Amino acid sequence: MRLILGSASPRRKELLAQIGVVPDAVCPADIDESPRKNELPRRYCTRMAVEKARAVNAAPDELVLCGDTTVALGRRILGKPRDADEAAAFLRALSGRRHSVITAVALRRGDRLWSREVVTAVRMKRLSGAELRAYLNSDEWRGKAGGYGIQGLAEAFIPWIGGSFSGVVGLPLAETAGLLRAAGYPLYREAS
Repeated sequence: MRLILGSASPRRKELLAQIGVVPDAVCPADIDESPRKNELPRRYCTRMAVEKARAVNAAPDELVLCGDTTVALGRRILGKPRDADEAAAFLRALSGRRHSVITAVALRRGDRLWSREVVTAVRMKRLSGAELRAYLNSDEWRGKAGGYGIQGLAEAFIPWIGGSFSGVVGLPLAETAGLLRAAGYPLYREAS
């Protein structure tokens, strides 16, 4: 059974490798990721993952795995910052506060679709001006929801999470493994 990863994220590919899954192909979905007016973060995130899974061309017997990660500060969606100024604004808003990181996973085979969402509570310490400047200068904020990646330098800013660490990175592994098993994908193959 062929598995197509509908994401260009190297983090998602690395996370899949942690559970022994190597996609047969990587075909990022090309969709409009703009939130709809008054769309709530959880609904937005799930819609993105599902739309991505539907947008990837695949044979009826191939599996397409897609995900979307969104940082939510209350009802506000903090997506990938456009530039360093927006990243700084996101990080200032998150500084010293709890927020949610939502990752939705969608798996499609033909017309059948499975999806899950995972919400992880994250607390960011209050950032000093020097910490904020150093992080922005690192460029790690680029391409990351909320303007930070927990798996890099910003891990030093996160004293507490409640939920899935891999979900905050970009793919909740327990839930993803469950979806793959439900679709008949052979996980944990025995060595020959």
